[in-house]
Amino acid sequence: MSGIARVTGAAGTDGACRIGALDWESVCSALDAEGWARVEALLTAEECRAIADLYEHGQHFRSQVVMARHGFGQGEYKYFSYPLPAIVATLRESIYPQLVPVANRWNERMGLAQRYPENLAAMLDRCHQAGQSRPTPLLLRYRAGDYNCLHQDLYGEHIFLLQVAILLSTPDSDFTGGEFVLTEQRPRAQSRVSVVSLNRGDAVVFAVHHRPTRGRRGEHRVVMRHGVSTVRSGQRLACGLIFHDAA
Repeated sequence: MSGIARVTGAAGTDGACRIGALDWESVCSALDAEGWARVEALLTAEECRAIADLYEHGQHFRSQVVMARHGFGQGEYKYFSYPLPAIVATLRESIYPQLVPVANRWNERMGLAQRYPENLAAMLDRCHQAGQSRPTPLLLRYRAGDYNCLHQDLYGEHIFLLQVAILLSTPDSDFTGGEFVLTEQRPRAQSRVSVVSLNRGDAVVFAVHHRPTRGRRGEHRVVMRHGVSTVRSGQRLACGLIFHDAA
């Protein structure tokens, strides 16, 4: 199926080793083909619970956003503060270098001069020197009737081209509805929609705002947006990993 890289974690290893053992070649191939890729079983059920349980502990967060107040949709999310919880920091630091080759290749294909450093610390140093010093990983909570409008997570001049969303709740048990949705707008064409089915612990890796694609006239940029459809019942929690910080 297009866009889906069926990769599974290696049980019995720590988080960073398990992430490194994933089939990132398949993920990168799916990203090149579709602008998104699903990673199965990135987190265990225990890890999902551990991250979800952080939501009620305010000391871990720098701010809370009620989406309806800003026209973003309905529901709410909280941005983590530094230092990030260990499990969130490990995910961010371990996934970033796996995605750098794709991001650099995409910029080259789009004729953009920017190239990304090999590790997250150097990327964040670049952000912080430009005044982007607020952490962007977040937890999102949706209840019945909540949704997230199509959007792009752009927080300043320095933007890493890819980000990750991890589902922490179980579909059809903890909630119904609430599908992850992506759209792409190709030049002189109508928008294309992808609906990404996720199970608890699965992640979707996707383009933040644009990606290259080859057409009859050569390479061109496709504009990407993402959101979440209406939750019909229950509660849906997800963790977002963005690799650039905010101004």
